[in-house]
Parts: sequence; C-alpha cells; structure tokens
Amino acid sequence: MKVLVLAEKPSVAKEIARVLGCVTKQKSYFEGPKYVVTWALGHLVTLAEPEDYDVKFRTWNLEDLPLLPNKMNLKVMKETSHQFRAVSQLCKRSDISELIIATDAGREGELVARWIMELVNWKKPFKRLWISSQTDQAIKEGFKSVKPGKDYDHLYASAVCRAEADWLIGLNMTRALTVKYNAQLAAGRVQTPTLSMLMVRENEIGQFQSQPYWTIGASFGGFTAQWRQKDGHDGRLWSREEADKVALRASTAGNAVVEKLRTTERSQPHPEAYDLTELQRDANKRLGFSAKQTSNVLQKLYEQHKIVTYPRTDSRHLTSDMVSSLKGRLESVAVGPYAPLARKCLRSPLQITKRIVDDSRVSDHHAIIPTEQYVNLNALTNEERRLYDLIVRRFISLFYGPYRYDETSVTLLAGGERFYVKGKMDKDIGWKELYQGGGESLYDENDEEAEGNADIAQAERQRSQTLPSIQEGQSLTLKQSAVKELRTLPPARYTEATLLTQMEKHGLGTPATRADIIEKLLATDTIERTRNTLAPTGKGKQLIELVVEELRSPELTARWESELERIAKGKGDAAVFMRGIREQAIKWVAEVKRETKEYKPHNLTGSICPDCSKPLLEVKGKRGKSLVCSDRECTYRRAAEPVLLNKRCPQCHKKMEMHTGKAGKYAQCKPCNVIEMLGDKDGSRINRREQQKLVQQFSDNTPMANSLADKLKAALEKQSE
Repeated sequence: MKVLVLAEKPSVAKEIARVLGCVTKQKSYFEGPKYVVTWALGHLVTLAEPEDYDVKFRTWNLEDLPLLPNKMNLKVMKETSHQFRAVSQLCKRSDISELIIATDAGREGELVARWIMELVNWKKPFKRLWISSQTDQAIKEGFKSVKPGKDYDHLYASAVCRAEADWLIGLNMTRALTVKYNAQLAAGRVQTPTLSMLMVRENEIGQFQSQPYWTIGASFGGFTAQWRQKDGHDGRLWSREEADKVALRASTAGNAVVEKLRTTERSQPHPEAYDLTELQRDANKRLGFSAKQTSNVLQKLYEQHKIVTYPRTDSRHLTSDMVSSLKGRLESVAVGPYAPLARKCLRSPLQITKRIVDDSRVSDHHAIIPTEQYVNLNALTNEERRLYDLIVRRFISLFYGPYRYDETSVTLLAGGERFYVKGKMDKDIGWKELYQGGGESLYDENDEEAEGNADIAQAERQRSQTLPSIQEGQSLTLKQSAVKELRTLPPARYTEATLLTQMEKHGLGTPATRADIIEKLLATDTIERTRNTLAPTGKGKQLIELVVEELRSPELTARWESELERIAKGKGDAAVFMRGIREQAIKWVAEVKRETKEYKPHNLTGSICPDCSKPLLEVKGKRGKSLVCSDRECTYRRAAEPVLLNKRCPQCHKKMEMHTGKAGKYAQCKPCNVIEMLGDKDGSRINRREQQKLVQQFSDNTPMANSLADKLKAALEKQSE
C-alpha cells in the first residue's frame, strides 16, 4: 500500500517527491515505492457562486438580497478542474491507504486540502505535514513526525468561518451597493475598515490648517542648544513677539551657565526577528517594496531557493527546540559580506535570551530566519538579494550585544531662559555593526512623522551633537541666539509601512492577507498609490459615505479576527460566530435598501456610449485606461485613447479613429460622425497583431504613398512626355 501526499504547488510537490524517492513522473503526480505525490494549483475548490444555487441569481437584483444559503456548497474551480480530476482519481486508487496533507502549514493551506478531501469524499486516514522550511532536512524530519490530521480540525473550522464570512458579507454588501447605486462598488469584511482608516487620515489632512510657530536656538561655538520653556516642553512658541523677547533676553546676557549636566549610560537591545508584517513594513521603508512585492519575493526565497523559513508567520521569536540549529544557520549564512559578521558570533558560545527564544510567544510558526541551506548569493535576483539582506542581517544581529552609549543632557541658563542640548558618545556599537557599511538601515521606532505627528517631529528633529568637555556651573559664551520660523505640518498620508502598522494595531486581517487587502483596494480603484503613499480615490471617498457605518469600524472586524483565532485554538464556537455574521448581513443589506444618498461617479467623461447613449466612465486597468459604459447592463468597452488611422474622412479629410462595435472594427470621424467598416464584418475579435496590420493597411507609412505624392508623380510623368 502507498501513501498519497498532497502539496499545494507543483514546485513544492517536485521537491517533496525528490526527497521521498518518487522518481516516476506522470502528468499530474510523482510516484515511488512508498509514496505518490500530487499537488493542488492553489485552490482547486471554492465556495459556490450565487447562480450555482439558483440561476436567477446570475442577475443582480436588490430584492433577492441578502443571499443566505442554509448550507454553503463547494464547487470545483473551472480553471483547474483538470488537476482536481487527477487528484480525485488518485484518491480512489485501491493501493492508496492514507493521505498526508503537505499544503502550506497555515489556515489557507489547511483549507486548500480539506475542501479537496470533502469533494472527493475522502474517508481513509489522513495526517498532517507541518514544517517551517523547504530544505531536504526539514522535509525528511517532517515526514518522520507527521501529526494526526484531526489535530488541525480547529484550524480548518477557523478557515471555513473566514471564507464563509467573507462570502456572506462581501458578496451581499457588494451586490447591494452596486445595484442600489448602479456602480461597481465593492465592500468587504476587512477591506472596508481599511479604506475607512485611509479616509479618516485624508479628512484630517483636508481639515488641517497650518499655523506658524517659532523656535529659538543658541549657538555656543561647538554646539547649538534649543530653548524650551521647561522640561518636557516641545520648544515651540506661537507668538513671534514672544520668541523675539526670549532671544533678546538670552543674547543680552552674553553668557550662559551650565545649570545641569547629567551623563547616563544607555543601551538598546537588538531588534527582534522578523514576522511577515514587520518584514513588509521594513522592506517598504528601506527598499520601497510594496507589501505584495515583499510577499512574492519572500515566497521565492522560501520555496525556490529554500534559504528562509516559512513566510506567513505572526511570531517574532524562536522555539527552544531550534536552539541546537542556530549555530548551523549562522555557518550557512557566513558567505560574502556576511562572513566576518557571522564568524564573529561563532567564535564563542551563542548567548540565547528570551528576546530570541520564547515558546510562549510563538503561534503556528516561529519568526522568519535563514535556513541551514547553503546560500549562493549569485543565484538571487536583485530583489531577492536585497530582501534576503534584510533577513540575514536581522538574524545575525540577534547574537550581538546591545548598542551601548553615554548620553549627556545639558541645561544652560542665559538671561533667565533655559536651553537644552543632548550629546551622545558610543561605547559599544553592538548589534548596530550589522548596519554599517552598506547594510540596510533600521527603521526608527519613534518615527512620529510616519504616524501623523509631522509637526511635532519637525520641532523635535535634532541630531545628537558632539559636546566639548564641560562641567556643571561652568560659564560659556553665547555667540548667537536666533529665532526660526516654521509651520505646523498636516498628518502624513499612509505609506504601506504605516498602513500595515495600523492594520496590525487594529487587528485587521492577518500577516498572510494584509498585502492582498491593499492590492484589492488598489485594483477596485478605491485607493491609489502615488510614489510611496496611499490615498482614497473619488470613488473610495464616496464608497465610505455610502457603506453602513458599522462595517467601517476597525473594532468590529478586529473582534471577528480575534474570534477566528479563538476558533483556531479550539476556544471559540464556529456556529455562534457564523450566526452573528448572517445577522449582520441581514441588518446591513436592509440599511442599504433604506438609504437615500446618491452616488456620483468621479470618473464620468464627456463621451457617450454608442450602444445605449449613456455616459462613459474612464477606468484604470492592467493595459492602461479604458472607457466603459456607466450602465452595468451594457457591455460596451474601448480603449480610452482610440487608435488614430491615417484613413481620412471623405467629408472633412481629418484622420479617423478605429473603434470596435457589435458589427466589428470600424473607422469613425467624430466631428462628422462618418463611419466606415474596416473589414471585420462578422464581428469576431481580432488579436493585437491583426489590429496592427489593420492600422498599417490604412496608414501612410510608406514614402510616396499619399495623394499629394501620387499627383506629383503623375505631373512629372506627363512633363517628361
């Protein structure tokens, strides 16, 4: 008898098959003496669509909502149905005695496998492979200690609740809003409160009124001190007159006395290892990567190169059973620029602290760290290399000592006014050695500007200075006191880094889903990315006003996410959770139906649909901007910038535009409304190459291929006769 192994992707299945000795390759699986290894292609099974319950739901009607099936059905995804059939046939083989689930070790991976098992009606025993890296050693050890499949029933229940909740809330609210306002308006359990946070920040920026304020600096030659009214004051004055008086009193005195001088030894421990959200945040700040880009690159480092551990983790610590492997991991990363840094740690026993290893703070997976796999840096792309650099430096830094320095705080008194300055002298660079000379710098954990307090950050922005040798009671010459005018700044727009911070803070989504939520908002044109900042579009601003107030609340979604976690741990009640979701869907659909607000498309154009005479909307897509009919029932769509032909209008002789209609391709002169068919009479679609040929056919690209050239040629021929 053989064991069937179900991986999530063909690439992972190939590696597992190699390790297990499955050398016979078939179209949809690998086979060996003991194992048969097959794969899903992501999800092979999904929740049924409304029209699968009743064909009438193919048409969106407000009267049909809410859609609340008594039992949520599953269906095979059409795009990957061939692979599902292959897996189904393997499951029915008489020589297969049990199944090992080897999909990604997380909530989504569990759902991928269990839904397949449900549709193929799997009744035989099954077990779970749960590993945190894709190295040969990890796979071998994982198969030696596969766990009973039943141990993950609670995780599966949580995954089902998440999927069904997203279907019930997202589908009902999206259909209700879209039909009510005749516009493509998408709402969801997580994406709507995320949009709401962006909208709150946008309102704060819009309502912000900048005000001038003044600061006073005093120069003592070798350093500059800043005036403050008292300890803890931010140094800002809101009156120019008052600021001038302070500066005058200080400068009139001429000298300043060192009133207080205090030197304190401070230390800063190494940062904790990365979880996915922290890595996405750091990669956005340091490398300019989007959250989705980080996830994609990280997945390649995990699956293809096998040099980092499982990506979709929310833990920043390691487990005690990993301690024996840490030395080997350091040895494996001791290549290239990391060699001297790693070997420095290896010269003495590793110092393992609770900041590194803490079983109580690890959930399903430990933090993201390098594996024991040999690293070939030349095999990595530029993106992979830069992200790996962040991970490996953070890992090595775990075994370096704290950054230690002496901080000197000085208070100077001049003309009754107090000035403050801080100086810093490094004593032991510690873990910061990892970030000198080319390493990516660490983010500032006290980045006020990133969290919207840009004006405070501006007032406080003061680099530590090198101070001369001074003593308490000493008199110093005040060379100059200067008043500086500044203005308060509005809160900064969210970057992906700061938005991820807020999503994590409010419990919106999981590390594995947050990047997709941001991408979904971008894809539906409810938010837009400008350089590295995110802001709601005109559509997003209206959507937030139209959606029910409760769904905007991050607190409600956070409670749902918390309950999903409790269900995954066996502490929550799935039935109670789903009952609450259904009640919310009923309530919210009713609110949308009662609403009297109007939606005004922000992207209306002056163009009219040739099929139904409704205004056209300008929408963004992967291939650029398009014009689509504002009536959802009409399917008219064309490129926003029509192709100009050199074919001339017979009336005004201007160039005609190429369009596509029900009868096929045609040339149109907008001013004269002259239309001529272009030989696509059957209305069939043509590909891009054929379209280019069509343009060339009616273009004047060849020399002497225009009417003027023809006339000149004829005249010359006549003259020569």
